[in-house]
Amino acid sequence: MKKFFIAATILVVCQLTVLAQSWTADNGNGTYTNPLFYDEFSDPDILRVGDDYYLAGTTMHAVPGLVILHSRDLVNWEFASYCFDRFDFADDAFSLKNGKEIYGQGIWAPCIRYANGQFYVFSNVNGQGLQCYTSTDIRGPWKHHNMQGRIYDLSVLFDDDGKIYAIHGYGEVHCTELKGDMSGPLDHTDRVIIPQGSAVGEGHHMYKINGMYYLISTDYKPNGRTLCSRSKSIWGPYETCVITADETFGYHAASLTQVKGRIVPDGTYFGQPDPDRDATACTNIHQGGIVEDQNGQWWALLMMDFHSIGRTVTLAPVTWKDGWPYVGLEGNLGRAPRTWTKPAIPAAVDARPSAPYVRSGFTAAPKQKGREVLSPVWQWNHNPDDGMWSLKNGRLRLHALPAEQLMWARNTLTQRVIGPQSVATVELSVGGMRDGDVCGLGNINVPCSWIGVVKDDRRLVLRCFDQAGNDTVDVDLSSRFSSVPRKIWLRMTGDYDRDRAYYEWSLDGSHFQPLGHEMVLSYQLITFQGSRHALFAFNSKGHRGGYADFENFTVEETKADRSGNIPYGKTFRIINLATGKPMHAQPHGLMHDTQPEDRSPQTLFRLVDRGQGKVVLQCADGRYVWVSGLGLPGDVRLTADSTKAEVFMWQDYLDRQFMLMSVRTHRYIGKSPTTGSPYSMDFTGADPARRGGAVMRWEEMKPAF
Repeated sequence: MKKFFIAATILVVCQLTVLAQSWTADNGNGTYTNPLFYDEFSDPDILRVGDDYYLAGTTMHAVPGLVILHSRDLVNWEFASYCFDRFDFADDAFSLKNGKEIYGQGIWAPCIRYANGQFYVFSNVNGQGLQCYTSTDIRGPWKHHNMQGRIYDLSVLFDDDGKIYAIHGYGEVHCTELKGDMSGPLDHTDRVIIPQGSAVGEGHHMYKINGMYYLISTDYKPNGRTLCSRSKSIWGPYETCVITADETFGYHAASLTQVKGRIVPDGTYFGQPDPDRDATACTNIHQGGIVEDQNGQWWALLMMDFHSIGRTVTLAPVTWKDGWPYVGLEGNLGRAPRTWTKPAIPAAVDARPSAPYVRSGFTAAPKQKGREVLSPVWQWNHNPDDGMWSLKNGRLRLHALPAEQLMWARNTLTQRVIGPQSVATVELSVGGMRDGDVCGLGNINVPCSWIGVVKDDRRLVLRCFDQAGNDTVDVDLSSRFSSVPRKIWLRMTGDYDRDRAYYEWSLDGSHFQPLGHEMVLSYQLITFQGSRHALFAFNSKGHRGGYADFENFTVEETKADRSGNIPYGKTFRIINLATGKPMHAQPHGLMHDTQPEDRSPQTLFRLVDRGQGKVVLQCADGRYVWVSGLGLPGDVRLTADSTKAEVFMWQDYLDRQFMLMSVRTHRYIGKSPTTGSPYSMDFTGADPARRGGAVMRWEEMKPAF
């Protein structure tokens, strides 16, 4: 079984020392690296009010619901609020009661707007129609308006004449006026503004810019790409073009990404391939919005299916050309840099790298009315029974309610997993368990899995369960130990870029041993969510059971520290992932591949730091890489003149993998694995397999030169 490196690290960047507890996009040197968050944040919609930015996202069946984050620089974000604490609909499905559920449904694809001195968040709830939440303060409280109309995946535009329009539909795009009091749509106002067959998708974001109406949408067939439609009138006619496609940042979809099926009470897994979606249909950056910063620069915040993590958010510069807002930079429109310069606004200069959430513990939030409150990173799987859980002195108590399996267990507390790698550990007290109780740490996903303790009559059993193969591995604690333990530590270690995880357990919190096998993780279309840590207690024998106490929940992120990812001060070889061969500086100045074992001086390089993530590449003989012309094959040469050296923005792909993007042309250096041509600088980006010739790996060599 593969073990993952676990370490607590200190991130030191640009003489700013911050505790690297959680992934942050901010590199501390004036640049950022996508994704903004290495955990799930679906269907992002962006809004700027003055100097403040707000990002709203999907929460599906989890509560509290409709999350909003706040930022001053578009890179560092903090939690602002949820729009509601519980679903307030009478249907048992929202509370996981009586065999009913809303997995993969609930509330999704929000639209956040500001008008008339207040914030509006619009979203659809399956079976309940259009919902709106309003508040004069982004932190709430929020007022709920059930608008009911069958309008989903919408965008809302408050026009200059006071009219309010909802734009919605897939393929055939509709525009409907809304009532100003948010009581519902205006009767007889629905009109088709873009007819079927116009290659326009869903996930709409409507803007009025300089008198022109712009509609950003996403088409998923055959793969995800973002389009823009524009018109001088809200009612059309519209013309449409693609503004970004094929930007995957070098990532494949998850192993089991596109599956469909259903949640069944007895735990059987019915996941099947979805014939309507290709396995890599949504790997590209797609659905999201655009925003203008205080200096007039535009930015796109788009989501991406990011392995078993689920969908997360990327930040990309927008370049206006011929009246269209293309994602990317001049010379390479349609693609987006993984690492780029932060917005040139005052808050971006002053900001310290930070993450939106504190993931460890239960009570990062302050007390309210003398009562401990769960920190905002935690959400319940469906509405909980609030009389059957409690929080006291940082200890969470869950009472066991009847359920046949984890996915039907009420009062299951969850938080999103975070990548690229992380380790979640919790201390479980089992003294309050009764016959039939099952409690522990799990992964709410399809297929689900868990490690926990089962009480069968007077016998305590430690169990690891994987729904994918209905695999169960047991350790009989009652017979194995003379004294049955009252506490046990449970751990899940995940490598989410590989879509793999495994469970461990301990009796002292220090020495852990594995249980079960390494599991394949997924992002799938049943829950429309990625992997989630789950703390649960249920009774499998059909009656109300005892309780389980959880405390000391921690999340360690083993790759949060990226301070050593750029090899400053090192001598290194550059291995092209497409060929497996090192880059080679030949005497005539061109750069060719050589044999993998070649460690001659012609294969040795170092970096010269030009600040803000920019570097110059220097050869062992002291010459610098420079690029002539457009950077076609053969244009990548060597010069002794440092002033002619090509300046690159280092693109960090983790695990010593990287790309070099020219600051001058916004294209990448690379070598075709098939043509035999020398290195060029005309690559547009990484392919999902990272085998196209532009993604490389550095390998430190000693002694340095």
